Amino acid sequence: MKNSLFALLVLLSVVGTRPAAAQVRLPRLVSDGMVLQRDQPMRIWGWAKSGEGISVVFQGKTYRATTGPDGQWRVTLPAMKAGGPYEMSLKASNELSVKDILVGDVWLCSGQSNMETPMSRLRDRFPDVIAQAANPNIRQFEVPLTYNFQRPQQDLTGGKWIAADPQTVLKFSGVAYFFAKEINAKYQVPVGIIKDAVGGSPAEAWLSAEGLKQFPTYEQQLAKYKDSTVVLGIRQRESAAVANWYQTLYKTDQGETHGQQKWLAPDYDARNWATMPVPGHWADHTPLGPVNGVVWFRKEVEVPTALVGQPARLELGTLVDADSTYINSQLVGSTGYQYPPRKYEVKAGVLRPGKNVVVVRLISNAGKGGFTLDKKYELTVGGQTIDLRGPWQYKLGATMPPTPGTTTFQYVPGGLFNGMIAPVLPYAIKGVLWYQGESNAGRTGDYQALFNGMINDWRRNFQRPELPFLYAQLPNFMAVKKEPSESGWAEVRDVQRRGLALPHTGMAVLIDAGEWNDIHPLDKQTPGHRLALAAQKVAYGESRLVAAGPLYQALQTAGNKVTLSFTSIGGGLVAKGGGELKAFAVAGPDKKFVWAQAKIEGNKVVVWNEQVPRPAVVRYAWADNPAGATLYNKEGLPASPFTTEPALSPATGRR
Repeated sequence: MKNSLFALLVLLSVVGTRPAAAQVRLPRLVSDGMVLQRDQPMRIWGWAKSGEGISVVFQGKTYRATTGPDGQWRVTLPAMKAGGPYEMSLKASNELSVKDILVGDVWLCSGQSNMETPMSRLRDRFPDVIAQAANPNIRQFEVPLTYNFQRPQQDLTGGKWIAADPQTVLKFSGVAYFFAKEINAKYQVPVGIIKDAVGGSPAEAWLSAEGLKQFPTYEQQLAKYKDSTVVLGIRQRESAAVANWYQTLYKTDQGETHGQQKWLAPDYDARNWATMPVPGHWADHTPLGPVNGVVWFRKEVEVPTALVGQPARLELGTLVDADSTYINSQLVGSTGYQYPPRKYEVKAGVLRPGKNVVVVRLISNAGKGGFTLDKKYELTVGGQTIDLRGPWQYKLGATMPPTPGTTTFQYVPGGLFNGMIAPVLPYAIKGVLWYQGESNAGRTGDYQALFNGMINDWRRNFQRPELPFLYAQLPNFMAVKKEPSESGWAEVRDVQRRGLALPHTGMAVLIDAGEWNDIHPLDKQTPGHRLALAAQKVAYGESRLVAAGPLYQALQTAGNKVTLSFTSIGGGLVAKGGGELKAFAVAGPDKKFVWAQAKIEGNKVVVWNEQVPRPAVVRYAWADNPAGATLYNKEGLPASPFTTEPALSPATGRR
């Protein structure tokens, strides 16, 4: 029975939904609370019985269509000014009405997890923004995760329009909400967000079948999964292997089977346990090395009697990979993978006067398990904070091989386009916001072609050759390196910089907005603001606006010095914070990079190193997490990282 139900669910996710045979039906996007795009013809479409006449009444005018042999009908409303709320009625063999319609600007917001990250993740960073989020003129439609390997889907599998208020905004994309908030305030028009993002998704998953034709390798990958029985077989085999891994883990975990006293018990005698510093990773601080499996951690915490009986909050940064966390043997929280912050609410009555025991059962799946550095590790109760950093006791519960690999089907080329973009194509939009690139950072040889190809592919499918396409450049991330080195993230940033050669594009530079230890930085206001600046220039026609920081343009070499010129200098170049410019590296013909001196001369930057008599290449902020990237314009916008080298070759992955 379970296998039959599982197979049915898989087939539904692959095949998608089919319209009803007779009654008029609307797509999910055309629904109560929707925002229609102003100043453009707007398509309203749906399904009904072949040959059936449809009438659509909107703002006092009637629009008619006849359903085609394929069961689809479509009407086109003329361009309209911003306004609302309005109501739309539809009549065929049955009648429908769509209420609370606004006309404004609609932005398709796509990419991977940093576009997906909801405002709920940001509530500690932006409590006032969330508390003041009551704005019925900002609305979001969240597209459910759906992929399809056979054909483009006609409709989405779910979703509805939601207006922003302090509760609903928690589900809004953080980047998109800050963007919409700024656009709404500036232009005083309703703003609709279509949140259409999938964590970890590579660019090729968002290409159409037509767009994939220029990438034979990815086209062949897609072909493998077009047979739904193949997909079902892979899913069943991999699910069984993972389930067996976890079953074995739990059977062999000594902390779960150690007599009658589990290791999480407050009175368990752990005097013989070793200790390690938290935060930290056990591969760095213990004889365990990079072991996978389960490691148990314990820490005793003294809680004053006056604080007992109150609710508390436990923060444990982020953990690698999955945890179950207890206080005094009571489960207070559990997270299944490494990225979400561990912010666990502790109910009143869990804490005791005097000694309390925090226990973390931590599973490492395939890497370096432990507690992420430079994060909060604390227990807060009654307005007082108890620091949990320092020595924790630990003991290995079970050793396992790495978790069996699984196929992430939503990352297969073409699948997300068919499932999540194709159903949106008839809907008129103002433009696209895109935040993606992390998942392509290890294979940037073809990313330039993929990135440019995807922009052109979407424009072709939306039938909008000049569709504004605005994107976030990858922020700073990972540990700072002392010497110049190669960097996959820097390569992606350079691809994104070169993408500006396509017309009607804009880029938000975020080299100052990341976190070294978190791939999901909490500052989503900065990307929202800088994307809004790009939108004002690219989509709203404010041509004189300085919407970005300095962009490398050209170089001139004289002796051992290189003079760099830039566009988008605004009021002039500055070194943020004063002092010397840093993060510049120079190399001769041998391509061996060393740090360089740099200074601003007028609207140019002069770079040199006395040990490089014949400089050939200059790089700026070329690292995963470049230190000292202080080149800005006077408008306060950072320069994009760059290399003066030619672009990577898609064929060789070399310059």
